[in-house]
Amino acid sequence: MAVALAAMQPAGAQAPGLTPEGGTVKAQHGDWQVVCKPPPPGAKHEICALVQSVTAEDRNNIGLTVYFQKFSDGRRVLRVFAPLGVLLPPGLGLKIDDKDVGHAPFVRCHSFACYAQVVADAPLIEQLKSGKTAVFIIFQSEEAGIGIPISLAGFGQALAALQ
Repeated sequence: MAVALAAMQPAGAQAPGLTPEGGTVKAQHGDWQVVCKPPPPGAKHEICALVQSVTAEDRNNIGLTVYFQKFSDGRRVLRVFAPLGVLLPPGLGLKIDDKDVGHAPFVRCHSFACYAQVVADAPLIEQLKSGKTAVFIIFQSEEAGIGIPISLAGFGQALAALQ
């Protein structure tokens, strides 16, 4: 996982499972939604992201919301919102199709969630496009990791549709 971190505000601060404030679902590709919101003052283009929200299979009170966003400067950012109470030092782990991809530190916590984010490099994007399942791992304690699977079905098509 690329470790170049960008310390930006989340697009439309909201609770996991909700579309960004003022956001509209423009398209559905497999298990991914393309969600867009109006441009900020002075900008010409709406802000769009790929979004998927899931809960742990065995713990419906623990969920993640995953955002993938392309910025006008060419950066592609993967941002994952995890519930409050997650253990911060181990960060967020990622496996794609049972292959360890890496870890990212949590960047910030808000009143509704904590998030980790990385600038996604080309190899990570290819793994997301060609993979079947990504498992994000959060920790409630040093010994208790919780793997939450995210379907990658439709990611490549959704990415192609992302403006």
